[in-house]
Amino acid sequence: MTLPPPVLDWFAAQGWQPHPHQIALAGADCDTLLIAPTGGGKTLAGFLRTLCDLQQPFAGLHTLYVSPLKALTHDIARNLARPVAGLGLDIRIEDRTGDTTATTRARQRLDPPHILLTTPESLALMLSYPEAPRIFGTLRRVVIDEIHALAESKRGDQLMLGLSRLRSLAPALTVTGLSATVENPPALATFIGGAQVLHADPGPAPDIAMLPVTAPPPWSGAGGQYAARDVMRAIEGARMTLVFINTRAQAELFYQALWDVNDRNLPIGLHHSSLSRDVRTRAEAAMAAGQLRAMVCTGSLDLGIDWGDVDLVLQVGAPKNVKRLVQRIGRANHQYNTPSRARIVPTNRFEVLECVAALQAVQDGKLDGDARPAGGLDVLCQHILLIACAGPFCADALFGEITRAGPYANVTRAEFEACLEFCATGGYALRAYDRWQRLVLRDGLWQLRDPRTARDIRMNIGTITASETLKVRRKGRGGMPLGEVDEGFAATLTPGDTFLIGGQTVRYDMLRDMVVEVTPQPARQPKIAVFGGLKMSTSTLLSDQVLALIGNPAQWVALPAATAQWLQLQADISHLPQPGTLTCETFMRGGRAYFCLYGFAGYNAHQTLGLLLTRRMEGAGLGPLGFVATDYAVLIWSLDPVTDPAPLLDPHGLRDGLADWLAENAVMKRSFRAVAAIAGLIQRNLPGKRKTGKQATFSSDILYDTLRKYDPDHLLLRITRDQAAHGLVDFGRIEQMLRDRPRIVHTSCARVTPLAAPLMLEAGRVPIRGLGHERLLDEEAARMLADAGLA
Repeated sequence: MTLPPPVLDWFAAQGWQPHPHQIALAGADCDTLLIAPTGGGKTLAGFLRTLCDLQQPFAGLHTLYVSPLKALTHDIARNLARPVAGLGLDIRIEDRTGDTTATTRARQRLDPPHILLTTPESLALMLSYPEAPRIFGTLRRVVIDEIHALAESKRGDQLMLGLSRLRSLAPALTVTGLSATVENPPALATFIGGAQVLHADPGPAPDIAMLPVTAPPPWSGAGGQYAARDVMRAIEGARMTLVFINTRAQAELFYQALWDVNDRNLPIGLHHSSLSRDVRTRAEAAMAAGQLRAMVCTGSLDLGIDWGDVDLVLQVGAPKNVKRLVQRIGRANHQYNTPSRARIVPTNRFEVLECVAALQAVQDGKLDGDARPAGGLDVLCQHILLIACAGPFCADALFGEITRAGPYANVTRAEFEACLEFCATGGYALRAYDRWQRLVLRDGLWQLRDPRTARDIRMNIGTITASETLKVRRKGRGGMPLGEVDEGFAATLTPGDTFLIGGQTVRYDMLRDMVVEVTPQPARQPKIAVFGGLKMSTSTLLSDQVLALIGNPAQWVALPAATAQWLQLQADISHLPQPGTLTCETFMRGGRAYFCLYGFAGYNAHQTLGLLLTRRMEGAGLGPLGFVATDYAVLIWSLDPVTDPAPLLDPHGLRDGLADWLAENAVMKRSFRAVAAIAGLIQRNLPGKRKTGKQATFSSDILYDTLRKYDPDHLLLRITRDQAAHGLVDFGRIEQMLRDRPRIVHTSCARVTPLAAPLMLEAGRVPIRGLGHERLLDEEAARMLADAGLA
């Protein structure tokens, strides 16, 4: 394709030449997946055809841009303003996210802009309105940014169902997916619905290494505060730095630690998704204007944000995922053919190994990613209800539409009918209750039994089921919003308590209308605020890389001297974990027997393995007392030692009783709560009120127990069992571990081993209240009787 003269003139005025992949994408007349390096002009490539088309007058919505992050839509709007102004286009560009005002949302339903920037959740909501055919009927292009991030979760299922709906409303539209980190391009192209793959020149390799630190990292912990002064020196030596932290709570703490050593008083900002929109917007604007020297942030700024002045990225903490690290690295020197510069800071000794392994994976061009499961049926239930909100529908037509969505290409008619039946009646055990009688068949079309329920359905839209949060604002009516904290954390506060939020210490005053009211209190020692989010497990690829690194002393030259010595000491007194072997060791300490298994299967799998192994140890009469799990190992302590680990690790029968155990376990109830919320069985938000997390948990637990008793094959229970096994429980990685490492290496050691020592310091220990606990009580009672001369 030859770009129009005005567009070529605009490129020339910027001193640019359009890249070949930008020209190719602008000329594509079919769905396309563009894989281009960060800084390679992906976003401009995605909009180039739109800018060419809008040289001519156009009425209605032309292009829909979908992003995983609200911050990214704001950034895109800012960056699009430049070419739009340079080309003299008389068009409107607006966003539609959860941050958009009600007035703007109402106007957009009547008069949509030419380019609309949105998120999967907001798109699903817009498709639920009767005006959807008119809003989207003129649509010509859909641009999905950072599509790999959406494809990894149920948000991707939701988006692809919405995309299939858009294809029905606007058959002439073409779809463009954009990403820099795709481990399996054909699979992602199929996910989109069958797109051609376009590869750009990958550009130069990044400049990435470990950040030199003055002190070795501690044996345990995940804060990284030990390296705060080293990080501050790196910030002082750069123009602008992004400091990525894996969790919101640790970001707050590290931000505080940086200010404690910020002797030059450099401007440093904080950004994470639990801060209020105003706080986030001010931080983004300051960064874009070059008013900050550094921003401490979480995944809220992982993707696509284009700040050209950022010349250094720091990753504090092991990245857990190679793709995440590559994405974050790309935020530095965000320009084509300019290498990104990044440094990694491990927060403890074990993380040194993961950081080195991650560096090697990046240098070798390896990306992690597991095979994507089929689309979630709970998301399909939500979609059916939203389609009903838009108006009556034909089941046959909707089924055909759904099967054109990549994740649902293989959904069966029986599965679809089960979802439709659930949406209509709630299922066999619940059909007697009016509240779940939501759809009715009239004249061959399915529709809402009561149109007034559409409001309730829309208020509970979405697939993100993080823990419940409460807003935090300064005391007084109309006080400035600061952000949000977990409801459970808020419940622990009493008036006068202080905690960190937004980088400042505040005092808790009161809870008014489900809002935590606070007063700034800079002089007090704060508690640690708790924010939502699950603990991230290290990816399979990265775990394998770490295992290979530990087991091959020839690779230790890449390690700091202290880490290499640590591994050598482990080799001298025990065994090193290696590929193909399942290494475990036993030792005594403090009158307790310890059993350590180096599984390298990820946190969730090891948490499950700890529960399964302690159950087997209970059966063997070993008296297990508790365990602790990390990404790399599980450590169990008991009254009697494990002398032969083979029976404990026998894969035969390991699943036996798992379903019964899961059914009674809080893990399953938590999974059911999320599934039920997505599918629409339970509602968190109702007009004029909102359930607390405790109320919703109570409701979902009652429903779970009722369905287990009266309808054990209920659709939502089947979804829950499947997702718990693959998600929170991660049993598949346990089976893969036992299959890939059939040889067991067991060492009985005289003392705590070097690799096990950090595990002894880990927080989050799980006590086992079984026969071992009863034996301890009996022994203590016997000792007291003996001391009293009664035995």
